[in-house]
Amino acid sequence: MTNETPHPTNPLGTTGMDITRVGFGAWAIGGSDWAFGWGAQDDADSVAAIRHAVEAGVNWIDTAAVYGLGHSEEVVARALADLPEADRPYVFTKGGMVWDLENRRERAKRVGDPASIRREAEASLRRLGVERIDLYQMHWPAEDGTPLEEYWQTFVDLRDEGKVRAIGLSNHSVEQLEAAEAIGHVDTLQPPFSAIRRGVADEILPWCAANDTGVIVYSPMGSGLLTGAFSAERVANLPDDDWRRNSADFTTNLDANLRIGDALARVAARHRVSQAAAAAAWTLGFDGVTAAIVGARSPEQIDGWIAAADLELTPEDYAEVAAAF
Repeated sequence: MTNETPHPTNPLGTTGMDITRVGFGAWAIGGSDWAFGWGAQDDADSVAAIRHAVEAGVNWIDTAAVYGLGHSEEVVARALADLPEADRPYVFTKGGMVWDLENRRERAKRVGDPASIRREAEASLRRLGVERIDLYQMHWPAEDGTPLEEYWQTFVDLRDEGKVRAIGLSNHSVEQLEAAEAIGHVDTLQPPFSAIRRGVADEILPWCAANDTGVIVYSPMGSGLLTGAFSAERVANLPDDDWRRNSADFTTNLDANLRIGDALARVAARHRVSQAAAAAAWTLGFDGVTAAIVGARSPEQIDGWIAAADLELTPEDYAEVAAAF
């Protein structure tokens, strides 16, 4: 993997990986046939989007086993298969979610059983077509009764064995981070963070900064809500297989969130970038944030947010957005 890129990079904690300030998020390319699908998605468009992101200088991809119930990882592998080693981006994925292929629309179970985690890691290695995963993350805290100490020890063991280069947690609290850190260093954390979901700024980001834990935030554009592409009418017309139809951000809190989007639109206009780029850049100005995961379903969507890789907002910009909260 070459670190030569036209965009600035930040060190991802103590992993030795320097990553661009934005990365390609592969949730939506998992397709529609699962509980949290984004509607129909053409695999050829997904492959084109990934390749366009890499050509634009993005040097990492974030996916997960559960996205499309394995399909997102397979599409990522297809997109990268014929790239020279020096041009391949880092690939980050997540485990700890077990699904039933007989009932694809049922929510996956959050499982921390060590044997299950190992099976998942091996399955992700196969789907991605790699010998080592660059970053392997526990997607959610386990709900099968497995203590954090047990599943985190399994992640530490996978790192020690060389099956994964780095390990992280996603959607975990400060208390859980501390419990994990006592067993083995938490290389990274992946929390939700955007101008409409700001909770991690209070305690979690400072903890990560103090403990050399890299942070890659997800949904910096509010799952599309902060891009300027949404109105109440568009939300009402989302297809039935788009999970956002049932999200409070798109229903109960829609009007308030659109006001925040309007503030970001004014910020974007001042910087002559898209609203999507301004929304992603908003997250990057916080101490402790290494980079942001930005999803795309087509090359054109990448062109819409790639400016965030180089954009730094001003104190006046942050004040304008804060006034809309």
